Amino acid sequence: MTFILAIDQGTTSSRAILFDANMKRAGTAQHEFTQHFPQEGWVEHDAEEIWDSVLRVCREAMETTGVTPDQIAGIGITNQRETTVIWDRATGAPIHNAIVWQDRRTADICARYKQAGCEDDVTHQTGLLLDPYFSGTKVKWLLDNVPGARDRADAGELMFGTIDSFLIWRLTEGRSHATDATNAARTLLFDIHKGDWSAEICDLLDVPMSMLPTVHDCASDFGTTTLLGGDIPILGVAGDQQAATIGQACFHAGMMKSTYGTGCFALLNTGDKPVESKNRLLTTIAYQLDGQRTYALEGSIFIAGAAVQWLRDALQIIDNAAESGELAEKADANQHVVMVPAFTGLGAPYWNPECRGAIFGLTRNSGRAEIANATLESIAFQTRDLWHAMQGDWDDNAEVILRVDGGMSASDWAMQGLADLLGAPVDRPMMQETTALGAAWLAGMRAGVYPDQQGFSETWALDQRFEPVLSADERDAAYTRWQRAVSAAMAF
Repeated sequence: MTFILAIDQGTTSSRAILFDANMKRAGTAQHEFTQHFPQEGWVEHDAEEIWDSVLRVCREAMETTGVTPDQIAGIGITNQRETTVIWDRATGAPIHNAIVWQDRRTADICARYKQAGCEDDVTHQTGLLLDPYFSGTKVKWLLDNVPGARDRADAGELMFGTIDSFLIWRLTEGRSHATDATNAARTLLFDIHKGDWSAEICDLLDVPMSMLPTVHDCASDFGTTTLLGGDIPILGVAGDQQAATIGQACFHAGMMKSTYGTGCFALLNTGDKPVESKNRLLTTIAYQLDGQRTYALEGSIFIAGAAVQWLRDALQIIDNAAESGELAEKADANQHVVMVPAFTGLGAPYWNPECRGAIFGLTRNSGRAEIANATLESIAFQTRDLWHAMQGDWDDNAEVILRVDGGMSASDWAMQGLADLLGAPVDRPMMQETTALGAAWLAGMRAGVYPDQQGFSETWALDQRFEPVLSADERDAAYTRWQRAVSAAMAF
């Protein structure tokens, strides 16, 4: 028996999934880790805790299935993107907690560079905006604020990486400092047209290039680990949203996937030519294989599943996420409560890091059900924002195929609501583990275990298509209320 081990290192948990030679799930293990909020708008992870959780789930998945290292043809890694770690080159010890992609502490740094007129050049090279979301200003903050870090970085003693790079370094015991093109493209330091680090932007942000990892294709030789009982090569790496795009087999221009996890991230494959957005979307690398880059337009929603967690943990009106749809179904249809879940600012297409969450339209009769309904609808409304922006950038008349995945996609109620508010069909695949599957396919294809792109595409299977049933008038009226609520929240 031959297996591929997929490491899915997410924002709230680490998972390991073993896929067999037929790309079927053979075993899994998952562990959550601590979220740190040292100040308002700051979000951190303990990189050592992440490392321990990854090692633990890999070993647990192997032990529970009885799979031995010699049966694993390769490891694929997918990871929370933009989350930033700096560590000591000699010891591998992080100099500070990892700064998470959701963190907004560098908003003032971004504002200063914008005021200096730097954003257009940064966007032209990287496809990104000057926003705290991305890694570059996080690296600058760490070097400027951790005592001695700047001098140590200048002396070549420190290394930077997103979570994939940190895991590769640890798994290979310091033999490989590497990343892939999709993660590099999210750092604000990478020229997506030239396929290399930008010396100009590194100089702008005071980031020594000696800190940066080597950039590989998504399917490549990233090094070998011996920490799981034997020699296992690391053969595939992609940031989580790109891995989901691959796992959904969105290999042709015009195919779009939307993943509903902590946030919501929609990627539209635009082929071998980068499309510069006129609607404040991101231009990014969807994947890079055999040295060839495929590009995408991306819209990032910071709060999706996290809003449901807020219902559970902060408001305590549900005991688990699955109850949110059941509760929302009981909402009074005559009430028009709108929730803007800008807990950490608004992402695309607004890019307002200072905006905060708000609920509009409350009456004396509004209760748990109406708030739950407004929370779930907010995720669909934000997706519609991205949908319209992508159609405007891509081609209003072109057919866009939307495939969904992530935890919330399992809810028929939520996906039907999404189709209704988009006014377009929504396709949910049989395989829900698309992010881990994408990483596994990269490694398995590199190892010669899995088929090529065409063969992999043929394995994609539809579970259910959700067709819109809401009238256009009702849909547009609801969306108008959403737009008014967003405007009001940003004005506040």
